[in-house]
Amino acid sequence: HEVGHENAILIHVTLIPYLKASGELKTKPTQASVKELQGMGIQPDIIVCRSEHELDQSLKDKIALFCNVPNSHVLQNLDVEYLYEAPLAMEKENLAKVACEALHLACPEPDLKDWEAMVDALRHPNKEVKIALVGKYIALHDAYISVVEALKHGGIAEHATVNIKWIDSEELTPENADEYLGDVSGILVPGGFGSRGVEGKILAAQYAREHKVPYLGLCLGMQVAIIEFARHVCGFNDAHSVELDPNTTHPVIALMPDQNGVEDIGGTLRLGSYPCILDKTSKAYELYGTENIEERHRHRYEVNNDFRAVLTEHGMKLCGTSPDGRIVEMVELPDHPWFIATQAHPELKSRPNRPHPLFHGFVEAATKCKR
Repeated sequence: HEVGHENAILIHVTLIPYLKASGELKTKPTQASVKELQGMGIQPDIIVCRSEHELDQSLKDKIALFCNVPNSHVLQNLDVEYLYEAPLAMEKENLAKVACEALHLACPEPDLKDWEAMVDALRHPNKEVKIALVGKYIALHDAYISVVEALKHGGIAEHATVNIKWIDSEELTPENADEYLGDVSGILVPGGFGSRGVEGKILAAQYAREHKVPYLGLCLGMQVAIIEFARHVCGFNDAHSVELDPNTTHPVIALMPDQNGVEDIGGTLRLGSYPCILDKTSKAYELYGTENIEERHRHRYEVNNDFRAVLTEHGMKLCGTSPDGRIVEMVELPDHPWFIATQAHPELKSRPNRPHPLFHGFVEAATKCKR
């Protein structure tokens, strides 16, 4: 009513359940839900019917009749093997055309060739790769949904199926590291907060460095990589983050200066998209193909600048920094086949047909890792 009916449409997505006992698809729930909407003064313009079985025309006609929409505005959305097939299925049902017509807009033919090629690569991989995801929230895989999807995107680009080995960082110890990590071709440590399970993440970074296994660290995953390097390469045995050990004598990860004195920490994270300048001699620059990048962040702690020189002297390349050079955004190990860690969350910018450079590069390196 505020913008005018010709400027807004309602697409109602509804389930058409299948009763195995009778072998029927039931439209009653759809009719009931539309009736509820109409009782609130809301009339759907298009009804998209989720179903595991194909709807015949008589069912579509029935829904159109009882829900007061044109027959052509009742579309089916069949179950697909892969989520990324759904846009192609909806295009087959002419969803875009029907929606544009309802809004009195021109509807040029969409170019879905790249998307179709991506789906084809997803459906026809020619290799597999096993990657360890070492975290502390693994009981609920959806806690890392963006990371998982970004890994899939990298796999699609490499025509590879990415098999994730979920490892609880609390269970990882020096005694069982080979058992957990000996059969993987890549190790990823994602973001997180708090001390629980952090020693397992540090161990995962150490294992990747020492065994030349491709490593990708995200946010806390970069911090634990630096802690591990400081401990076992630089010789600072008690190196830690002040978040996790306030009394460490080698605080290689420290509170950001603008966070000092902040008592009410709610809503005070360094949050959002920030620019980064990459070293042109780095692997990261090679992957991104540009010196100036932007990534999304969510953190309160950073690399302690007092330790930058010693980290560099011992072989760690601080390959990405904020434009003013104050904040270390990305690190890598030049003498390692593939070891990159970032303070950012690049998984949030990855797309199935445009995999993030770090995830693409990581999966590519993992496919070449012979283990």
